[in-house]
Amino acid sequence: MGLTPVAKGGLAAIVTSLEMTSRPVPRPMPASPFRLIRWKTPEISKYRALFQRVGAPWLWYSRLAITDAQLSAIIHDPHVEIFAAVDAAGIEVGMLELDFRQPHSCKLSYFALIPELTGKGHGRWLMAHALAMGWRKGIERLWVHTCTLDHPSALNFYLRSGFRAFQREIEIFSDPRVSGLLPREAAPHVPLLDAES
Repeated sequence: MGLTPVAKGGLAAIVTSLEMTSRPVPRPMPASPFRLIRWKTPEISKYRALFQRVGAPWLWYSRLAITDAQLSAIIHDPHVEIFAAVDAAGIEVGMLELDFRQPHSCKLSYFALIPELTGKGHGRWLMAHALAMGWRKGIERLWVHTCTLDHPSALNFYLRSGFRAFQREIEIFSDPRVSGLLPREAAPHVPLLDAES
């Protein structure tokens, strides 16, 4: 058994990749007070704002670390579908991103609700939409990954939703709070260890 050092200002996470290789038996759509709205060509700033709103508590940073041109190439690709979950007042409270750029495959790239909604059944509603829209004609595989920095229930939620884990990896990266991509107060449950700590 060995340990891998992580530099000060760095983080490590175990990433679990999961997949479905056959469409699950359809279930009734769970009731929800929210609506799912397709963002066909979202503004870069609007997309990043929602990404940070739902992802900062879990230290999501990848879409904040790339240039506008790189991000535009992804989110404006006709094979990438982005949806915002909105409440009755029209406020975005979650996001769903489906990536069909690989033939016969749908990657559930991003799936999240704001932390205040966690544990109230709204994730089942969002997943029901993800499965209904992801499993379309020609799709043979739906997959997703999660890591130990995500919500503690995320991995079990995906397993209960019918995904099967097929790979685990360790990812080591610079803490996005140190680089300034995310505020230093983001994800207070994850210790921030850098020169200022």
